[in-house]
Amino acid sequence: MENLAPGVRFFPTEEELVSFYLYNKLQGQINAIDRVIPVIDINAVEPSNLPELAGELCRGDKEQWFFFTASQEREARGGRPSRTTGCGYWKATGSPGYVYSSDNTVIGVKKTMVFYKGKAPNGNKTKWKMNEYKAIQPSNQSTPQLRREFSLCRVYVISGSFRAFDRRPLEKERVKSRIHEIEENTVVGGVDRSCSSQTPHLVGDVINNDEIQLQESQWEEWEQLNWL
Repeated sequence: MENLAPGVRFFPTEEELVSFYLYNKLQGQINAIDRVIPVIDINAVEPSNLPELAGELCRGDKEQWFFFTASQEREARGGRPSRTTGCGYWKATGSPGYVYSSDNTVIGVKKTMVFYKGKAPNGNKTKWKMNEYKAIQPSNQSTPQLRREFSLCRVYVISGSFRAFDRRPLEKERVKSRIHEIEENTVVGGVDRSCSSQTPHLVGDVINNDEIQLQESQWEEWEQLNWL
């Protein structure tokens, strides 16, 4: 895989992370995707060691790194995942949020965590943060299900400057502007390639935002951490 040209960096949007990278990973449709976002046990590695394990497009980046992580065995049995590493733990902050597509539909769920050094609940807060994304299974059912096989994690260091992924479009004009931007300067998986005719594949038949109602047990799983 070729290195990015000078001045170009790997900075995918939340929509691209879920609808292109995570969805294709779950479907097993792109063999080379692990070279861009590798699979690791993110809770077995200290945050400071994660940058050296990043994919080809993130090597040398000093701000953010992306990883796939498989669900733990306890999750498959209905339990809560362990967020404890050898030197600390990831602690959830805030409430889970939705990830939206360009046409204002919900395609995934996002959870934000902060890394603490030491033992819970008396650890010391660090500047390491993580956004964990799970995809929502497209379905005609009134209560869609989260895909639990893999999560996509964006790990980053708080730099003091505010920078966030684009979230839900606030108005139709903003959506039109985004579509026009894509047409003028094609974006392939978060990398600008003005001469490319390819675009990220979106999740087909995603569920309308008004129909999304996650089960309370799912929200509770996202809210709580297992300190064992």
